[in-house]
Amino acid sequence: MSDSHPAAPSEEAVRHFAARLSFETDVSDVAARILERSERGGVAGPTGNAGTGGIVVVDTRSTESWDQGHIPGALHLPAAEIAGLAATRIPRDVTVVVHCWGPGCNGATKAALRFAELGFPVKEMIGGFEYWAREGLPVETAAGAVTRRSPDPLTAPVTTVSCDC
Repeated sequence: MSDSHPAAPSEEAVRHFAARLSFETDVSDVAARILERSERGGVAGPTGNAGTGGIVVVDTRSTESWDQGHIPGALHLPAAEIAGLAATRIPRDVTVVVHCWGPGCNGATKAALRFAELGFPVKEMIGGFEYWAREGLPVETAAGAVTRRSPDPLTAPVTTVSCDC
């Protein structure tokens, strides 16, 4: 670590990291929210109301990408269609969690901005669909098949459900 960039004072670090957590979530946290909802007897999948921790997962990728594989229960709403369709497809009492391909793509950031401009509470799922699949979480295809892959041992825990972070 270079001394030319010392760590920020703790008060500043608290503000910074708390702000990041209000804008971002990760695939493990999203998967846990979906599982909690289904265990409470709610609809299996990423829906619900805000009072019960409700989220709606929005996949902002192209139709071809969606058909290749997506999070079961997610809503497909390509980024270009958000402004015209969000108000009719997404309840206002949930947190919108957007994702695109992965960390090398800023499509989810652009989509999160669109949702925020429309007045929706929104978070970006860091890691995107890439890390959802890499963690071995369920993936649905256009054919309707739901599969689970083995977690990538270099990017996800292989002996537990989550990293407990």
